[in-house]
Order: sequence, then C-alpha cells, then structure tokens
Amino acid sequence: MSRSEDKKPVGFATQLIAGGTAGAMEALCCQPLDTIKVRMQLSRSGRAPGTKPRGFIATGVMIVQRETPLALYKGLGAVLSGIVPKMAIRFASFEKYKSLLANKETGKTSVGNIFLAGLGAGTTEAVFVVTPMEVVKIRLQAQQHSLADPLEVPQYRNAGHAVYAIIREEGFSALYRGVTLTAVRQATNQGANFTAYQELKKLAQRSQPDLVDLPSYQHMAIGLVSGAMGPFTNAPIDTIKTRLQKATAEPGTTAFQRIAAIARDMWRQEGVRSFYKGITPRVLRVAPGQAIVFAVYERVRLLMETMKGSSEENLYSE
Repeated sequence: MSRSEDKKPVGFATQLIAGGTAGAMEALCCQPLDTIKVRMQLSRSGRAPGTKPRGFIATGVMIVQRETPLALYKGLGAVLSGIVPKMAIRFASFEKYKSLLANKETGKTSVGNIFLAGLGAGTTEAVFVVTPMEVVKIRLQAQQHSLADPLEVPQYRNAGHAVYAIIREEGFSALYRGVTLTAVRQATNQGANFTAYQELKKLAQRSQPDLVDLPSYQHMAIGLVSGAMGPFTNAPIDTIKTRLQKATAEPGTTAFQRIAAIARDMWRQEGVRSFYKGITPRVLRVAPGQAIVFAVYERVRLLMETMKGSSEENLYSE
C-alpha cells in the first residue's frame, strides 16, 4: 500500500487554514508581478507602426517612478480578502471531486479524472470567489495615481470602497463581469496544475521510497513546474478577461458581444502578440506562486495533522 493510500482524508478545517496560509504567503510575495501583468495587458503601447509594446521591466520601472514602489501592491487588499475562501474552496472542492471520481473498488483516481477534478475545482473557485475578487483587484491596479501625492484622489480608495462604488454605479452583476472567461481560465489552470502536481509528486515519492514525506524544497520545485502549465495554454483568455473586467458595460450589448469586440479590436489594432501581453510577469507570478502555495500548504497540513495526532494521543492517555 502506498503512502498516499495510508493517509486519512484531509479535514475541511485543515484545508481552510493550510490553504488560507498558503494563499496569503503567495499574495504577499507575488502581488507586484500581478500588478505589472495587469498594466501590460491594459496597455495600448505598440500600436503605432515601428514601435514595440512596453516590456516587463520597463512597465515595472514606470510604475515605481510615477506612483512609488507601494503602487506595485495596488489591489492587495482585494486579493487578501478573497484568498482564504479561494484556497479553501480550491483544495476542498478538488478533494471532493477527486473522491467522487475515484474507482469505487480501489479508491484510486486516474490521471484523466484528476484533470477533471482540477477543472471542477477551478470552475468552483471562479464562480464563488475569483471573479468578483479580480474585478475589484483589476479596477484598483488600473488606477495610475501616485501614492506619494495626497492631493491625487483615485476613483477607488480601497477594496471595500471599490466594491461599494461598483455596485452603486454599475449594479451587483458588474462584480461578475467576465465570469465565463474567468471560469475557463481557472478551470484549465487547475486542471493542468493539479494533474501535473499529483503525477510529479507520485514520481518523486516512487524514486525516494525511504522518505515518509517529501521535503519542502521538492514540493516547491514540483509546484513551480505544475504552476507554469496553465499560463502558456490560456494567455489570450486571461488578457481578454482583464480588459473586459476593466471596462464598464455598454448598454444593449451582451457579454459575448463585448468579448468579441475586445478580441476583434486587439487583433486589428495590436496584432496577435497583444493576446500574449503580460505573459512574462504572469508566468513569473503564477509558477513561483504555486510553488509557494503547495510548499506552504503541505507543510501547514503536516503540522496540523501532527498536532491533531499528538492531542489525540494525550486524550487517550488520560
């Protein structure tokens, strides 16, 4: 019997705390890269003949020079407020879908069904948390005001004010603008992410049979590789989604019409490369982010299970 089969299912409380801690660490470490990615996706640079789009480093330098280094953390409040439920839903729903898709006789889940469980987990987190969180985050990140100038008042002061203003001015449905694209992006991300992570983890465990648990640096390396899978496959979806969520809705147009109009304008005015704007900071943000998430999640989960085991032993010894 393998080590994975010997372990009891992870409880929801463990998933909540471990996933939330992992997500918070990821956000704190990787938010600057996400802000640069959003600015690159919203940028119209490179439209003029003979000019190139502004690059990753140039975009970061411009933000720091114009708006101070703290501007790289715009939207962090929205991310942190949603990261705990997002990670809890991601890991809890993945484990639930994985168990439902497992073979009833052996209890094992095939690679194809692990991918389906990842698709389900990504879709679930997109609908319940990610879409409204990203609408607020992108609105905050798109504001090009200097944090060093108190007289320069932005449209949205913080995440809470942004939620209030968006609902008041555009209606509650505005928080779910781009939900279909977000669901497709998150589903493909987590399908590839969990499948690669589970398979690489099994490979690492088989090659090191003497280890009871993999060390954190191996979880990080596996998470780094698995995290890079999604961005390369769905970059156009992410760029269109960002522009859709930044813009206000036009009366009389459907979501599909707005998506088609954004894609058509990008193709005509900026070319095919515009669909991959921000791919560098996105990969640099998502891949290390997943490395942090899986390493922290596995470590916190192990610590909580150890603490739970020792407390149960003390209870029975009394």
